[in-house]
Amino acid sequence: MRTRSLIATVAAALVGVAAGIGTFTFVYAKGGSYLTNDPAACANCHVMEEQFAGWTAGSHRGVAVCNDCHTPPGFVAKYAVKALNGWNHSRAFTTGEFHEPIQITGLNRRVTQAACRGCHGEIVAAIDAVPAAHSGPLDCIECHRDVGHLH
Repeated sequence: MRTRSLIATVAAALVGVAAGIGTFTFVYAKGGSYLTNDPAACANCHVMEEQFAGWTAGSHRGVAVCNDCHTPPGFVAKYAVKALNGWNHSRAFTTGEFHEPIQITGLNRRVTQAACRGCHGEIVAAIDAVPAAHSGPLDCIECHRDVGHLH
């Protein structure tokens, strides 16, 4: 009987912890908003307010939302990157270990670079056809950092 009582107590504790984390994630931290394409969700955290304000004043506002440039195409790839970013952001903001202003990671830079090349394929192909002064493909973000959202 003691074992059943202990198992029931542990199970209740686990359910309580899961309910607490779920409530925190989806109520306090507005977790459900991150499942949408609404750019306002990106500004839920104060470190993204500058990027959101820059996007509203930027040249891509009428043709692209955050997910168009910062997640790969395809349902699985998109939500895998969103989940990874969500985990990394929640960990960083909870521990206070984040750089301000926020900086793009290597993975997210590659995703964004691929999005630039995907939407602007003809232009990029013409540029890539001209021998560059440096080796390797040109990095769109290097020269066009303010295109998606002003900094």
